[in-house]
Amino acid sequence: QVQLVESGGGSVQAGGSLRLSCAASGSTYCLAWFRQAPGKEREGVARIFTGSGSSFYTDSVKGRFTISRDNAKNTLYLQMNSLKPEDTAMYYCAARRSGGVCSLLSVAYNYWGQGTQVTVSS
Repeated sequence: QVQLVESGGGSVQAGGSLRLSCAASGSTYCLAWFRQAPGKEREGVARIFTGSGSSFYTDSVKGRFTISRDNAKNTLYLQMNSLKPEDTAMYYCAARRSGGVCSLLSVAYNYWGQGTQVTVSS
């Protein structure tokens, strides 16, 4: 079992920054951040392999968001800069325990956190 607990959400003006954290218990193969805005489908934002640190981003956040992990603390981060109103959503971290494809699709992940709200005002 893997338990995930997110923190760090909040309200910020456009152009501002936030850093999300996700404390994980148990070993993982890859970790990801997803987001879901009201009335929209859940969207993969970024993923990282726990071992190599190799990361991948959806196009809309490239150059603005950075995913990272601290394996000693078993914590995943998402640094979000130059935030836009369209980044407003509930953000979730997700984990996959064993090998396989770590895409930005929800079905690739076995474990989910409870979410943390990010609101960006214009």
